[in-house]
Amino acid sequence: MNGNELLAKHFEEHRSHLRAVAYRMLGSLSEADDAVQVTWLKAAGADTGGVANLAGWLTTVVSRVCLDMLRSRESRREDFLDEHGAGPGARLRTDPEEEALLADSVGLALLVVLDKLSPTERIAFVLHDLFAVAFADIAPILDRTPETTQRIASRARQRVRGNSGSASDDRMRRYRAVEAFLRAAQNGEFEALLALLDPDVTYRPDEAARLLGAGTDLDGGRVLAEAFCGKAQPARAILLDGEPAMVLAPHGTLMLVMTFRFAGERITEINAVADDDRLSRIEFTLP
Repeated sequence: MNGNELLAKHFEEHRSHLRAVAYRMLGSLSEADDAVQVTWLKAAGADTGGVANLAGWLTTVVSRVCLDMLRSRESRREDFLDEHGAGPGARLRTDPEEEALLADSVGLALLVVLDKLSPTERIAFVLHDLFAVAFADIAPILDRTPETTQRIASRARQRVRGNSGSASDDRMRRYRAVEAFLRAAQNGEFEALLALLDPDVTYRPDEAARLLGAGTDLDGGRVLAEAFCGKAQPARAILLDGEPAMVLAPHGTLMLVMTFRFAGERITEINAVADDDRLSRIEFTLP
């Protein structure tokens, strides 16, 4: 077996790890596969004979590739949100069911929150907190000192988990109520939905949400229960600006947010937001 064949063999042994790293950094399976392919091309063109830790070296390379992709995404955000903008067939190279399963295994809520981080925050957080890479090894990727890299990861961690540390009892009750609403909607449990909704509850989608198919204005508990019963399959509960909400984020790409207001234990108001400008200003955390 020659040197190239041996490198290819070792690369295949590490492919699943590199793909997992890239997916958490990019939130897109097709982009993760692109990053892994670029990593292979860089590895094939490099002198790896003196590399003692090939797995660590490849992780560094794929991280740098992902960092470049994230920075490029920042300048063309609309292309990422519009999956068709990547070119004909670009997203068809991956199995939608496989990506959905992978997103569920990672946690769509986490992918949505990670998408709000800056490229350097995302790289530092993913490598350190999710893959236990030392700050000294992350620092050269970000072109920062280990101390600065640690501060970047800490800032990202606060944004992911929320600055308050733990939610208040009232907020957690509201969060559990939103979870219960989502579960009842997904399972088609009409009576459970009705019990969670105030008789005078209202539903108001913005214009962008209407265009996405989120419906029109609705009034009344029974009307809303009928509209939501058996729906909301891809949605997830999350904290939005510290309050419980639901997000529609297929494959980790944020499309729509639903906010909730309560009177006591019942939901009195639901608003659906899909406007890009409004979504970009929203701060998400995990409970």
